[in-house]
Amino acid sequence: MLRHLAMVLAIPLTCSWMALCLAQTLPPDATYRPLPSASLAEVKAADEAQKAEVMRLQRALLEERLDFSDRAIPGTTMSGRRKAVQGGVRVKLPQGTTWESLANLAPDEIRDRGLLPAGFMPLPHVKQATGGQVFPNNQIDEIGRQEQRNLRRFDVDFDLPDHLTPEFPPPIFLTSHPELGDVSRAQLLTIKNYYHLMVGFLTPVQLEGLRLLLTPFPQEEFNQTEDRKSADQSLGVTCLDCHANFHTNAAFHQTPDVRPQAARFRLDTVSLRGVFNQQIHGSKRSLRSIEDFSQFEQRTAYFNGDHMSAQRKGVNLPDRFDQVPMMAQMQNIIDFPPAPKLLPTGRLDPSKASQQELAGEQVFLGKGECAGCHIPQTSFLDNTMHDLHLERFYKIGQTVNGLVMLPDGPIKTFTLRGIKDSPPYMHDGRLLTLADTVEFFNLVLRLKLTQQEKESLVAYMLAL
Repeated sequence: MLRHLAMVLAIPLTCSWMALCLAQTLPPDATYRPLPSASLAEVKAADEAQKAEVMRLQRALLEERLDFSDRAIPGTTMSGRRKAVQGGVRVKLPQGTTWESLANLAPDEIRDRGLLPAGFMPLPHVKQATGGQVFPNNQIDEIGRQEQRNLRRFDVDFDLPDHLTPEFPPPIFLTSHPELGDVSRAQLLTIKNYYHLMVGFLTPVQLEGLRLLLTPFPQEEFNQTEDRKSADQSLGVTCLDCHANFHTNAAFHQTPDVRPQAARFRLDTVSLRGVFNQQIHGSKRSLRSIEDFSQFEQRTAYFNGDHMSAQRKGVNLPDRFDQVPMMAQMQNIIDFPPAPKLLPTGRLDPSKASQQELAGEQVFLGKGECAGCHIPQTSFLDNTMHDLHLERFYKIGQTVNGLVMLPDGPIKTFTLRGIKDSPPYMHDGRLLTLADTVEFFNLVLRLKLTQQEKESLVAYMLAL
């Protein structure tokens, strides 16, 4: 009896000891970001000294994986007609392989032989150990010109060429005024110009929501403390600094939902067009309303899911009953771009679509299995999260430019409406063109599409 009692008492003690040992062996950044231990001047000098090498390593990684050449699709532009759409497969194949030969291999064979194209692997942040929001130069320059607010970091630069990012500034389409077409007047919405651009066809509630979405608030890398990555003390960033004109400028950061830092994957900014039809918000968080998203982003995307850092640097807590609904109502009137070849049902109009586009629609609905998630009748969404289990094709645990390659887990389904306007693709922006996405899913889902079927599928998506 005494022996049994001793064993029972020993179990919680053993578990506590194991938990203590585990806690002591975890890296210091496992959950909480450490406080700065050096002055801003020292950190800035060290970061600037390292910057050239940081960018060289990222550029070498990208060029090893991807073809950055300027190969626009003839006669095909984005919806604002300000930028050509890039074409062709840009992911580089492993030596001695073809897309056809890879498609005939089982996932475990591709994994064991190390044959998964590196461009299909998760894409690291330009500086994985630090992370944070990184803006493209066009956004930085325009905000600097209009607002004299600096979005440039002293430790890193944007890492993708301009011709492989969305048009800038993007057009804006409203559900409340479809007859107006693009209401942006080819300008970037900012706190300096939004009123004269939008007054007269927005309601007072929508206009106030727009003001809030364009007002800068402190953020992890852009704030007024010594713990920042901007040279000057900053008012912060706005929601539409990333979601430029309610679309995207390809700004990126890291998922706020994962720890430790080395496991946090890159996040490409998604478009807010058509958000009125979405029931899941956030790539992994599965937030169930645009109100939730607008409120919670102040501590997630803004501060990496760290409420303690937010409190220290100046958290903005929009009022749930006053400000948040206005922000949501403004976002909920942002429409998709016109798609003149689509019927109200989401299907192609045979009288307007080309034979190649119609053939692509049949692949999309059938052999390609695309419509299983991207349902045409519901804005090419299924409001569900899916796990592609890409880790079937590679060995987990390897580290690439600071990012530990781990399974992505479930990711929300993104809409394909207006998809030609929002490169790069996938949640982390690892794929540069629609042709890349077709090759990716052909391999991962083992579809065995022919070259003609692949080309038809791309033509179809360009019509959406």
